[in-house]
Amino acid sequence: MATGVDVLAASSYAVLLLHLLAIGTIASVVEERSIYLILMEGEPVAFHGDVLSSQQGRRFDPKSEAYKVHANKLVDSHDQVLESTLDKGSYNKLYSFKHVLNGFAVHTTPSQAKKLQLAQGVKLVERDRRAKSMTTYTPEFLGLPQTVWTQEGGDRNAGDGIVMGFVDTGINPFHPSFAYDMLNPLTSNLSHFSGACETGPLFPPFSCNGKIVSTRFFIAGAQAAASLNATIDIPSPADAVGHGSHVASIAAGNAGVPVTVNGFYYGRASGMAPRARVAVYKAVYPTVGTLADVVAAIDQAVADGVDILTLSIGPEEPPQDTVTFLSIFDIAMLFARRAGVFVVQAAGNSGPGPSTVLSYSPWVVGAAASRTDRRYAASLLLGNGLNVSGVGLSAPTFGNGSLLYRLVLAKDAINLSGAFPRTSEYVEECQHPEAFDPNVVRGSIVLCSFSAGFYNETSTLTAIFDTARVLGFMGFVLVANPSYGDFIGQPIPFSVSGALIPKVADAKIVSQYYEQQTLRDARGIVRQFNARAAIQDGRVASFGVQAPIVSRFSSRGPSFIDINRNPSDVLKPDILAPGNEIWAAWSPLSALDPILTGYNFALLSGSSMAAPHVAGIAALIKQKYPSWNPSMIASAISTTATKFDNNGGIIMAEGFNIGSLYSSNNFDFGAGFVNPTHAMDPGLVLSSEFEDYISFLCSMPFIDRFAIKAATRVWCGQSIGHPANLNIPSVTISALRRSLTVRRSFKNVATKPETYVSLAIPPNGTTITLRPPWFTIAPEGTQDLDIEINVIKSTNEFTFGEIILTGSLNHIVRMPVTIRPVSIVL
Repeated sequence: MATGVDVLAASSYAVLLLHLLAIGTIASVVEERSIYLILMEGEPVAFHGDVLSSQQGRRFDPKSEAYKVHANKLVDSHDQVLESTLDKGSYNKLYSFKHVLNGFAVHTTPSQAKKLQLAQGVKLVERDRRAKSMTTYTPEFLGLPQTVWTQEGGDRNAGDGIVMGFVDTGINPFHPSFAYDMLNPLTSNLSHFSGACETGPLFPPFSCNGKIVSTRFFIAGAQAAASLNATIDIPSPADAVGHGSHVASIAAGNAGVPVTVNGFYYGRASGMAPRARVAVYKAVYPTVGTLADVVAAIDQAVADGVDILTLSIGPEEPPQDTVTFLSIFDIAMLFARRAGVFVVQAAGNSGPGPSTVLSYSPWVVGAAASRTDRRYAASLLLGNGLNVSGVGLSAPTFGNGSLLYRLVLAKDAINLSGAFPRTSEYVEECQHPEAFDPNVVRGSIVLCSFSAGFYNETSTLTAIFDTARVLGFMGFVLVANPSYGDFIGQPIPFSVSGALIPKVADAKIVSQYYEQQTLRDARGIVRQFNARAAIQDGRVASFGVQAPIVSRFSSRGPSFIDINRNPSDVLKPDILAPGNEIWAAWSPLSALDPILTGYNFALLSGSSMAAPHVAGIAALIKQKYPSWNPSMIASAISTTATKFDNNGGIIMAEGFNIGSLYSSNNFDFGAGFVNPTHAMDPGLVLSSEFEDYISFLCSMPFIDRFAIKAATRVWCGQSIGHPANLNIPSVTISALRRSLTVRRSFKNVATKPETYVSLAIPPNGTTITLRPPWFTIAPEGTQDLDIEINVIKSTNEFTFGEIILTGSLNHIVRMPVTIRPVSIVL
């Protein structure tokens, strides 16, 4: 029999045990492993004195013995830090960064990561923020075939000799956009490039065919971050998503590839630089993307010797504990720039709100997305003769409008005796065949409603297609629902006849006609369907509409320096390029978009599509001017951009309300819409080097100098006084008090002397004085321009202007000016 003491002891033991279990449970939650990126002190291989190369076009030789020795030394140092600092079994090293970064990625717990912060030689520890993915007609819209390609020897030569690297979801090596043309072989010298052809599932050795010159994949971060799905998270460079193939073909896909989807010929697709070579660095997977994989890919791409690096992927959010410019992702791009690589990044797809850009740094070109002058319009022809406009790449109903079919509202055709939930998903959204009376819907055009399921993204068009096929719909129409407002309808291929009617006003026209023609009994049950309609062809494009227009989704400036979105003195986005409804290569696996499964081409929208347009144009400039550094290429693209549309008016931008437009500004389009013809002959360029970017960082008042040293391995030395003095093709001042004079230095890259006249259009609340007001500059000569900006009215809001240099030989150089005047006095 237990005594009171025994009971008390047992009770105390139980309480203690529960307490320990609770602590253990809390600890296990807190100590869940994450991926951390670490930077170490000491130079990476590319910038180490013993391995710098005099080889033309690159600063280092990765094949040299000195390179290999130093690389091994760095890897050993990373292993030693981990072994001497962290508990055994508490971590898993994912990568060593050794080419343009010195550091590593590790999968460990927060408490172990704190130990690393105190370890000797460790300069920066950052938690992984994850990464995500952000044309038949655009080459002609940009004027490439008639002008730039002609200058470079036509599409048979455009981009020849340039290697374009793509950090993305991989590539479809069987796609004709990446086929090697035996009748027009690629013979240019690629001695500056040394890649590798990694293979694996769905990616045979012959995938590297001469057009595709290197393929690598980086999966350690993804494997550590999530449980991967072996059927779609393929451990090879194979593209299970389609995004990477799409991006690569926009920039460097072969010229004149026929685009056929569902048996319909849409035209021919061509990359911006169709003769450029393709190097693939797969780092984002259907299940997850990590910055560890992305940074490892960037590190390797630069070591391989790519000329252009396209990042249509990026972090899901700004860095939490550091300024945007000093995140390891942005530092990786800085050192890629230092190695001579032109880097272009998608600006993001979180518009149209302010400060939504995910591209921050001045050493990277951030691309915003626009519409072109091509539109695909579907329509529903009603029995009363009215045509209601819609969206959808759909074949017409039989007869192409000459035959009309019964029009049936989904909720009027449900199976009244069916055992299914009477929810909108079943009754209105056409998601389940069992919900309908087959005798009513067979051979009819069925009106489905955009209701709660579509609003919550649980219902899909694919389910409507399946329902339509199973029950023999003649076609379907997905109409806007007044309860949810207008929706955004994108023209995607429909495997059955159909149309989207995304505007409530148009949906009401259809509803009114339907109700007028439909006979109901006293209970509201339909006794006779008299409404008739036909779906007309939505696959034929029209051209010449107003363009470009900044796309609604395209992320906007201002750029910012921290998680609180305090604005920076850098203009973002940098440039506007086509990114809305772009045809390009696809992967039939289409792991994330079932509606595109089986297709070799897709019509997509996003700043992901804008970035490769800019990358391809940069490749053409690099081909023509091989000695130019990346900032000179960026300058040529920026200073020749236009802020006017094809009607001669200021470029418009889509607003929050669907269909709304407003006059765009620098935070919408950067310098303006890219003009490759003029970018090939810019007249003047501005140039910045690695040391200038360090001086820029050191001029920022709120950045700790030790943080700059930790991230860049460089102490602050010579200051440029104010961040706006960085020699880039824009002037941005986030808080101007009274007056500031900044300087820009121009180089004449034309072949003749030219005289330029300077003109300033000051932002509201300011005056601008330019010195000198005019100048003559010889070929290869340089000229400084002092820009004095004075506040005459404190608006405390960003206002916009520009500086225009007009040359006597017809060169025009534009620089956007973006100022927030905060005080007339100091």
